[in-house]
Amino acid sequence: MKQSRSIFIVGIVAILALLVTGCVAPVAPEGAAPAGDAMAAKRCEGVRIVFFPGGPPGGPFATVVYNGALAAEEDLGPTVDYVFSNWDPEQMVRQFQEVAATNPDGIAVMGHPGDDAFESVIDDARANGIIVTSQNTTLDRLEARYKGDGFGYVGQELYESGYALGSEAFRRSGLAQGDRAMVWGLVSQPTRGLRTQGVIDALEEVGMVVDYIEIDSTTNADAPAGTPTFTGYVTSNPDVKLIVTDHGALTATFETYLNAAGMGPDDIYAAGFDLSPATLEAIRGNWTDLVLDQQPFPAVGVAQHTVDLDSSSTFGRGDPNLSYAWDQDGDGATEANGAILSHDFGNVEHTVTLTVTEG
Repeated sequence: MKQSRSIFIVGIVAILALLVTGCVAPVAPEGAAPAGDAMAAKRCEGVRIVFFPGGPPGGPFATVVYNGALAAEEDLGPTVDYVFSNWDPEQMVRQFQEVAATNPDGIAVMGHPGDDAFESVIDDARANGIIVTSQNTTLDRLEARYKGDGFGYVGQELYESGYALGSEAFRRSGLAQGDRAMVWGLVSQPTRGLRTQGVIDALEEVGMVVDYIEIDSTTNADAPAGTPTFTGYVTSNPDVKLIVTDHGALTATFETYLNAAGMGPDDIYAAGFDLSPATLEAIRGNWTDLVLDQQPFPAVGVAQHTVDLDSSSTFGRGDPNLSYAWDQDGDGATEANGAILSHDFGNVEHTVTLTVTEG
């Protein structure tokens, strides 16, 4: 039985530059009383933005991104159209062309298709005066070309995040050199695959035997569709001790996969990315052991300096068996304890790590 369980959470506290770039605070008519914060908060009224949450409507990760964008829309007042893409890179490019033809003021894309696939259509959009920015996956070449025109990036550093999860999974699981691991990811996708590669590199560096399986397009859009892949692999490799899923929806489906394979919650050390309600239930039931979460809600929300990060809704407020350690600046040291962190991060990106230990 597992005596102690820890959840490793990385939060990216940042600004979605697109939602504020080009927005001008409304000016009160001469002689009128100042409207104060209410007027300033709606400084993007009259601006139209197209926003890509990435996955299918209702998907674990896409829903959190979508809710963060809704909060920013409410605070700043632009008109926002939301386009869901089932995590399909080709569909993202087609949808981008379609929405760019409607000439919005800005488009916030998921960068999964990569620079080569996006280059011509983003060049055309910029030529028509449309501000473009990326999230979740970097578009380094396009960002370098257009960052003076509002092109930025909001999200984690992909390779580093993958490497961190792989390293933590090995350290916390108590596994050894020569043990077998399966990594289920997206290496074939340019840039997006860097996170998967980071996991693989971390595990191979410590001497684990790593089997890699690419997430097929059907499973990418509908995680339960991957159940036969999972059961087939563990049946053929009964010595596997660690499985890492590089996809929030797959991480949320660990309990389904293990049940289908006739396995219990302690039979395999399960690690993955991105918290969701289903993942939280799997953590509480011991089906999922380690999660790296990038806090997508504040990442797409509005600019703010003092941020409250509250884990109590995730892990249960007042549970005497839980301890909390916050690293506010990514230096590996604990600067705060407790379920809630309130900190002024300034107007820059920070990586925040929360380690929750039970037992």
